[in-house]
Amino acid sequence: MKTTVLVIAVAMSLAFMSCQKEDEVVSNLTVTSQIEALPKEELNADELNSLQLMREEEKLALDVYKTLYAKWGINVFLNISSSEQQHMDAVLTLLNKYNLPDPVGTNAVGVFSDPKLQDLYNQLVTAGNTSALAALNVGATIEDLDIFDLEEALLKSDNQDLKYTYDLLTMGSRNHMRSFYGQIVGLGGTYTAQFITQAALEAIVTSPRETGNSW
Repeated sequence: MKTTVLVIAVAMSLAFMSCQKEDEVVSNLTVTSQIEALPKEELNADELNSLQLMREEEKLALDVYKTLYAKWGINVFLNISSSEQQHMDAVLTLLNKYNLPDPVGTNAVGVFSDPKLQDLYNQLVTAGNTSALAALNVGATIEDLDIFDLEEALLKSDNQDLKYTYDLLTMGSRNHMRSFYGQIVGLGGTYTAQFITQAALEAIVTSPRETGNSW
C-alpha cells in the first residue's frame, strides 16, 4: 500500500511539474506572438537605447541570481531566474523584430558589453557573497533598479510593442520585489528604496502579487 501511495504521489508531482512547464511555454509563446503581431514602428533614439539596456539589465539580474543561488541555495533566486530568462527572451524578440544587434551575444555568465553593468555585476556579487540577508538585499536592489529603468523607458517609448513588453517586465519586477522583500523581512532585515521612491516601494510590497502570466 505504501509503495502504491508513493507511486501515485510521484506521478501527481510529475504531472504538476509538466503542466507548470507547459503553462510557461504557452505564456512565452503568447508574449512572443503578441510582440510580433503588434505594428513595427520607427524607433526613436531613446527606444533604441532602452532595448540595448534592458536586454543586458535582465541578463544582469539572471546572472546575479544564478551566482547567489549557487552560493546560498536560497530558492527565491532559482525561482526568479526562470522569469529573468523570459524577460531576456522578450527583449531579444524585439531586437530581432527590428533587426538590431544583440549586446548579449554569446557572453558567459557575469560578462557584459556595457562597462557600467559589468561594474555593477561585480559590486552586487561581492555584496551578495557576504551573507544570505545581504544577498536578498542585492535581489531587491536589482528589482528596484529594473522598475526604475523600465518606468523611465515607458515614458520615452510610444511603440506599441515596446510598451507592451516593458509593461510586462515592470509587472514581473514588482512581483520579484514582493518576493525578495518578504524574504528580507522574514530574516529580520529591512530594505529601503534606492532608485524608485520609498512611497512607490511601500505601495508595491503592501499590495497583492499581480497575475496575468507566469512572469
